Amino acid sequence: MGLNKDYEDIPGTFVFDADRGREGYYLNQFCISLRKAPNREAFGADEGAYLDKYKMTAEQRQAVIDRDWNQLLELGGNIYYTSKLAANDGINFQELAGLMTGMGIEAYRAMMLAGGRSPEGNRYQHEWDEKGEK
Repeated sequence: MGLNKDYEDIPGTFVFDADRGREGYYLNQFCISLRKAPNREAFGADEGAYLDKYKMTAEQRQAVIDRDWNQLLELGGNIYYTSKLAANDGINFQELAGLMTGMGIEAYRAMMLAGGRSPEGNRYQHEWDEKGEK
């Protein structure tokens, strides 16, 4: 987004703020439309034609087609709205989190049952950069 905000340095996190909300308006409108059965049916019948109804950027549209969950958030998607697309694909929220973290569902579930992810090294991107990690 190019705006220097302190919270943009949180690794692996895309804070949904007013700027990201404006950027993702049409993407989120598409996602939330999937809460209605007729819209899910229309999308399932012809994804491209259905997506044409929304003035998304080419990047947003491609992220939808690719089901690139993290990219959807980076491009202004709200997790609660983009989860409607996942649900349309038969992916529940816990499975989605496993996909988004790259851990997979079983490893993600085990981590959460063990108390979640440690905050060590996960607070700021510059901490990862200093260690030579991405």
